[in-house]
Amino acid sequence: MFLDRVTFRKKGFGYYLLGSFIIIVFNQLGQIPLLFSIPSDIIIEPDSNPMDIIKYIPSNLRIFLILLASLITVPGIWLVVVKLHELSFKSIVTKRKKIDYNRIIFSFLLWGLVVTSFVIIGYFAAPENYEFNFKLKEFIILAIIAILLIPVQTSVEELVFRGYLMQGFGGLFNSRLLALFLTSVIFGSLHLINPEVEALGYGIMVQYLGYGFILGIMTLMDEGLELAIGFHAANNLFIVLLLTSSWTVFETESILRDISDPALTPLNFIIPLIIYPILLYVFARKYSWKDWYGKLVSRIN
Repeated sequence: MFLDRVTFRKKGFGYYLLGSFIIIVFNQLGQIPLLFSIPSDIIIEPDSNPMDIIKYIPSNLRIFLILLASLITVPGIWLVVVKLHELSFKSIVTKRKKIDYNRIIFSFLLWGLVVTSFVIIGYFAAPENYEFNFKLKEFIILAIIAILLIPVQTSVEELVFRGYLMQGFGGLFNSRLLALFLTSVIFGSLHLINPEVEALGYGIMVQYLGYGFILGIMTLMDEGLELAIGFHAANNLFIVLLLTSSWTVFETESILRDISDPALTPLNFIIPLIIYPILLYVFARKYSWKDWYGKLVSRIN
């Protein structure tokens, strides 16, 4: 199984704490160019929201610098897994003999189709809530940045949460269920700093927490990160290219801009409570998932 004692038997949980610290250091180093790009005439108050401050940076440069931090984090993950833990990098990606790129592509295309469908339906259902934001030059630059770097950003998050930390918590508690629960809650809780939470309220955390749980479930059931990597990349990439607003974490030169007043909608609850389970059912049928209890709840042998 994806979580087993062979993966983390060499090192105790203290090494995972050290490894997490190293990864955070690399990520913080990656954010230095973003900080130096803030215009010098901006007055930063002690209680200023960092997301408000960086919005003074032009949007395409801003998203490039935000995503650059993930690229710089990659060597840190490699250093921690290969050198600190003395494991192969593949050990936090999949239990298969090699990474299954067909799984990544299928998950990416499936969820990309769903996300695109929701955007199109939303536009035609209430066109007054949107404005056409397409500017060819700016969009091409955005597309190049997003296509090259968003898969890096989302893969880094999967490697850290569903790969590295899930194995660490699994080894500490000898429990797949606790590993799934803790990584999903931590992942979802990190979105509390997103401007969407301030705009929509804490109800949006249902969607963020559901997001963490579906990624964790598909990882454990499928014995690897491939489906989660494809899903996560499609989610961020299609949203960044198709839809933006003034109150989202990625305010971009996308095709459409949501100009409605921010408010929770039934879709924010339909996605995690109905759409995600349907997606898991599709994956379960396609990849013949079995032994749900054993892979999600049982102790680790």
